[in-house]
Amino acid sequence: MNTIKSITLYHLMINNEKMIGIKFYPDKLVQGLIKGLPDPKWSQQYNMAYILNTKGNLGIIFNTFKGMVSINYNRFLINKPVNTKNEIVDVTWFRKRKPIPEYRPCPEEYLLKLELKRYANSTVRTYVSFFEMFINHYKDKELNAINESDIREFLQKLIQRNVSNSYLNQVINAIKFYYEVVLGMPNRFYEIERPRKESKLPTVISKEEVLSIIENANNIKHRCIIQLLYSAGLRRSELLNLKLEDVDSKRMLIRVEGAKGNKDRHTLLSQTALKDLRLYYKEWRPKIFLFEGQNGGKYSGESVENCKKSRHQIRD
Repeated sequence: MNTIKSITLYHLMINNEKMIGIKFYPDKLVQGLIKGLPDPKWSQQYNMAYILNTKGNLGIIFNTFKGMVSINYNRFLINKPVNTKNEIVDVTWFRKRKPIPEYRPCPEEYLLKLELKRYANSTVRTYVSFFEMFINHYKDKELNAINESDIREFLQKLIQRNVSNSYLNQVINAIKFYYEVVLGMPNRFYEIERPRKESKLPTVISKEEVLSIIENANNIKHRCIIQLLYSAGLRRSELLNLKLEDVDSKRMLIRVEGAKGNKDRHTLLSQTALKDLRLYYKEWRPKIFLFEGQNGGKYSGESVENCKKSRHQIRD
């Protein structure tokens, strides 16, 4: 029986140079073809062959193995679309920060890539914060020289601080963003283990408690905010981004644009909420966003928090 021969390509950094890693099962044909590549070498650390990472060499690999060996590019190529619906990304304050002596700031190319990829501002703040924490742990070491062992050592120190799995995953994402997206080396640190996802039950609030919170709202504006958060299941960030045209009274739906995962969705609008929204509109006359501050513009998250009359936390 004939078996399909295959190789898998990886991004490697060896002696501060980008390399194309070639992983394969022992096979005379594959080994012979690899010997015909430009200056192939073997890495004991990664347990795979490698050659210099250039466009020309990538083409040579394709032509060498074409028709005889299957090439798996999944860990090598990346073609994720750039987000187009996120809020305007603001990284200027990172650039204008007053320099701190002996503190290694986030590289400019990291900030630029976050801008070009149009990551949400909350993600930008998280990535920059965690990546700066990481690079200052290795401030005397060139970033390109950092390997999997160094990252594991850093993560181990965080684990010893008893940080959450979610925190640890965000740190890994921030680190991998630099090597895989900024430097264009997808799945460079493919062996870095991620913690298992924590599974926690949400805090459930009863119908009676929700009604009590709504009834005790300070004014019609706060009442509408609380109604939509609970009855429509909106996150605070989703509620703040709602515009007047997002409320569809004919179909009794609320359109949530660029929701979690950057996907649009619809949620139900109750008759009670619609009735209160109409009263609210007549009194407050918002112009663009459904909920606006006293001087116009988007309502603040702090103001939404002030609407709460319960110990239960509104989802971010």
